[in-house]
Amino acid sequence: MFLPTSRFGHTGHLSVKPRNSHSAVSPARAAAFDILLRVERESSYASELLHSRNYETLSTADHALATELVMGVLRWRSLLDSQIAENSAQPLAKLDLEILIALRVGLYQLNWLSRVPARAAIHQSVELVKRARKRSAAPFVNAVLRKLTTTALNRISLPVETSSVSVESLATKTAHPLWLVERWAQQYGIDAARRICSYNQSVPVMAIRLRQKDAESELRKEGIELAAGALLASARRVQQGDVTQTNAFRAGRCAIQDEGSQLVAALVGRGARILDCCAAPGGKILAIADCNPDAHVVAVELHSHRARLLQRLVNGEKPSFAARAQPVQIVAADARNLPFAGEFDRVLADVPCSGTGTLARNPEIKWRLKFDDLADLHSRQLSILRSSMEQVARGGRLIYSTCSLEKEENEDVVERALAEDSSFRVIDCRSELDRLKAAGELTWPDLSSLRCGRYLRTLPGVHPCDGFFAAILEKASD
Repeated sequence: MFLPTSRFGHTGHLSVKPRNSHSAVSPARAAAFDILLRVERESSYASELLHSRNYETLSTADHALATELVMGVLRWRSLLDSQIAENSAQPLAKLDLEILIALRVGLYQLNWLSRVPARAAIHQSVELVKRARKRSAAPFVNAVLRKLTTTALNRISLPVETSSVSVESLATKTAHPLWLVERWAQQYGIDAARRICSYNQSVPVMAIRLRQKDAESELRKEGIELAAGALLASARRVQQGDVTQTNAFRAGRCAIQDEGSQLVAALVGRGARILDCCAAPGGKILAIADCNPDAHVVAVELHSHRARLLQRLVNGEKPSFAARAQPVQIVAADARNLPFAGEFDRVLADVPCSGTGTLARNPEIKWRLKFDDLADLHSRQLSILRSSMEQVARGGRLIYSTCSLEKEENEDVVERALAEDSSFRVIDCRSELDRLKAAGELTWPDLSSLRCGRYLRTLPGVHPCDGFFAAILEKASD
């Protein structure tokens, strides 16, 4: 779960409408430009903007191109900027943001989209700066992009095959901040760092969770090509088709959810009273509620507007919710000060984090995150974990999780909390992985690779999913 503050991006309904498109600019490029501008200026998340109501009117082809441009520019931003800087008479720091984004969009098309003629890519970027009321910069943009058409961009072929690549070269070639790659290489090894970086630069496969047995056949009838999940029996990987346009998805019979996220939810297991301390956007609590139809389930969310969205997601009037004995209770509250009496036998603390395990889906994070942010995150995560531990009944369990690869947000938080409260102990996740395997729920063959000591750890590229960490804490029964 990402930190839901303006410092790292905001979530929820996005109401700002895109600008009126200049007639000479294609709808896809206009949308991509506006989204990239908001990502930079407002610390918005690109994926949220792309799926907001503002761009519902784009055709399927235009939405696909807008997505390609936005995510491509964000993934390869440092390489694009390096090439632009080498061919610009003006330092990048002195360029207006609108001009720099137009150049990035143009250069990405020149070097990554072979079907787009160079003249079209250049012309559209020139028109974008005019549309942004930077008409005087049009000749400059035209000149830089024309110069770049004769300069071959040394694009990296993914995945990076050589394991002997240096950290510096890996960071440069795969467009990652050096400080992040250095950390990953030190903690996980250079080969794992190489795989993480390569995965982050690729388009991740969409995974779904089947909530009803007949959902798969229904999706196939609607033209969706599916493959078996790589980690879990209840998961499917979408090979072709738009799941969001199907009746099965609209009726809630399947849910889009990364397989790593599904695995964390599966670790929660079964209980009579279950609490999710940081529930939005809702994928995990929905999975937990599905597996515990008779349980009393409480979902907490700090922001009231996200709590309302969560209410509609998990308690909507859809056929798939009919099996629950009672609706999920949604509470708007601060997870650092939970308003409960501590009688839950299962608690999930999926805390706000840096999101470095999700850079394939959220590439803008790598350009925003700074080393100093990790200390702030650690402090907030520790506060939430302390509060969550107070809600666990004797003999109950708490699952602490993040979608971060950083030790400060994971092991360090858990070990600090355990040092302060001797009534809890860590349960080796292998026991739960074995349970899921025996039940036929977990299909991944190499269970040892999912462990980092006593903890669950998935690594992008090493595993076919986002990067997740989870620790299982059990409270003494006496």
